[in-house]
Amino acid sequence: MTRTRFWLLGTTIAVYAATVIGVLTTSWLVELDWQVMLFRPYKQWPEFHTFLDYFVVMGQRGPTAVAVAAWLGWCCHRQRTLRPLLVLGTSLLLLNATVGAVKLGFGRLGPHYATTVGSNEMWRTGDIFPSGHTANAVVTWGVLAYLATTPLARRVASLIAAGFAFGVGMTTVYLGTHWLSDVVLGWAAGVLVLLALPWLEPAMARAEVLLLTLWRRVRERRAAAPVPTGPLVAGTPLATPRAARDDELPARETVAVIRPAAAAGRGPDGRP
Repeated sequence: MTRTRFWLLGTTIAVYAATVIGVLTTSWLVELDWQVMLFRPYKQWPEFHTFLDYFVVMGQRGPTAVAVAAWLGWCCHRQRTLRPLLVLGTSLLLLNATVGAVKLGFGRLGPHYATTVGSNEMWRTGDIFPSGHTANAVVTWGVLAYLATTPLARRVASLIAAGFAFGVGMTTVYLGTHWLSDVVLGWAAGVLVLLALPWLEPAMARAEVLLLTLWRRVRERRAAAPVPTGPLVAGTPLATPRAARDDELPARETVAVIRPAAAAGRGPDGRP
């Protein structure tokens, strides 16, 4: 762990803990949540509503995962390695496990379902804290920066990932689907997943060796048992019925038939 990564990890954990404590204690952070919610940004600037309805999809897990997986699959083909797809799969699995558990644990209601003004809306039946769209935008697009092979590509991918993460998070606040504190915690949760990926590299390397070994064995078995191709021709062993194959019938022996001779020493047909 480098010094920069160490301080970044410590700062992110501090922001994560402060956000959770601030919401649980109904501090000024919850008051700010309500002020932004009652301001109703989607009514203040309705001309952006249609565009942002589409833009927020950039943080939706399904479409973004498919798009990024397609790009990383092509990278796997070029680089002859499974690492890009394994990194994406591992990051999404870690994201779903950590963010999903916190969502269900806190059970916070979103702005559209809030019941009491000034309340933190915790321990209800919601699943809004932290913001899944925001955390997914950080992780899915951040993986591209994590896998970049050159410093320039890493900088460009980092700027793109930061833009999508910030834009998706603020869009959910604009649309009223998340509190501002949900978005802050989503940013922190996504950054923590990215910072944890280097510790999982050995496990991903072992998984790659295992998958490649299994794939090699499957190919060897297929090569050892070739399947005949082309049309079947009459007279071949596969086209001829089993009962009609002469090479499989038992060998026949010649049997002499002796008829009883007549009194004159000749048979009924007059032959000796």
